Order: sequence, then C-alpha cells, then structure tokens
Amino acid sequence: MPIPANHSKPVRQSAKESAFNQLQRWIIDGTLLPGEKLNDTELANALGISRTPIRESLQLLEVNGFVKMYPGKATQVTEIERDAIKDLLPPLAALQSLSAELAIDSVTEDRLTQLENINERFAKAIYSDNSYAALKVDEEFHQVIVDITKNTYIQGMIEQLQAHVRRHFFHNSIVLTEKSIDEHKTIITSLRHGNKKKAVETMKENWLRTLEEF
Repeated sequence: MPIPANHSKPVRQSAKESAFNQLQRWIIDGTLLPGEKLNDTELANALGISRTPIRESLQLLEVNGFVKMYPGKATQVTEIERDAIKDLLPPLAALQSLSAELAIDSVTEDRLTQLENINERFAKAIYSDNSYAALKVDEEFHQVIVDITKNTYIQGMIEQLQAHVRRHFFHNSIVLTEKSIDEHKTIITSLRHGNKKKAVETMKENWLRTLEEF
C-alpha cells in the first residue's frame, strides 16, 4: 500500500527513557515531594514496567541531581535548596547568552516571526496571572533560539539546567514578570539586526534579573 513519505514519525522511547521522564516530571511538579522515599517495586507497578528500567532511571535521576541513592537503604527525592538558584542561574544565563550570539548568524525571518508570536502568548499569560503557562511559553521562546544554533552540546546542558529551573518554579523560588516581555522584544530586535552585543547583554539580564529579585 502507498505510504506518505513526509509524515511525522512517532518518537519511540525505551522503558528507561519513559520512566525517567515521568519520574522527573513528578519530582519537578511536587507529585513526589522533596525527601520522599522511592520504592522501585511501587514505581514499577505504577508505570506498568519492570523494576530494571526503574532502577536505571533512578540512577540517571541521581546523576542529574533529582534523587539520592543510599545503597542497601533507600532512594530519596533530593531536597529543594532555595539558595541553589544562585548556582543554577549564572551558568544557564551564560549558555542562553551564547545561544543568542550564535543564533544571529543563521536566524531567519520565519524564526523571528515565530519568536514574536511566542512572546505575544507569553504576554497574555503574564497579564492573566497564569504563572505556569508563562513558564512554559518562556521555555518555548528560549528553546527556539537554542534550536537555531543546532549545537547539541549546548542543547543538552541547557535541558538539564532547565529541568531544575522548572522545579524551583514549582517551589516558588522563581517568578516571571512583565519585564521579561520587553526583554524578549529587545532580543528579537537584536537578532533581526545582527546586534550580537545587545542580544548577549539582554539575554544575560533576562536570566540574572531573577537573582536580583530573589
């Protein structure tokens, strides 16, 4: 039978990847609370998979700082250290600023229009006091810029750091404000006109301002 060549292919995940993503989401949004003990058998039953991928995903979560494993004793969700935001945001700001600098060389008008549309949705979320929606749209805005660079190393490091930012948001350490709307506009203008210095400065300010407010 004829099969379309341009269809979107489903993303297949291994049991380990699926478990990792689900457990990370539960830790980020507080479904699994800081300090909570995790039982691999209970998690396996809840997710409908064997204990092996659960154990493998817990090992990955430990590497990423979301759980702490005590061999022969217990595995616990790590605590939220509010001051950790001071260590988290500077490297993320540096990577996001670098992304803006690199993106200028290959950004297209279609991408700029995409960023403008995203920022409009971001503004609506901010003005309607929908903090969670604002966070998700803000992530989308910055992800577009990261994607333009096509740098998988930057993408991987930002993805890890961004997960921790999301967790701090859920635990009320991070608040997005109207100021970000204007900063996004400045970033878009800088990208459009090839102003690397302004793009880098504004992107860094956009992330580090949270520390000042904190």
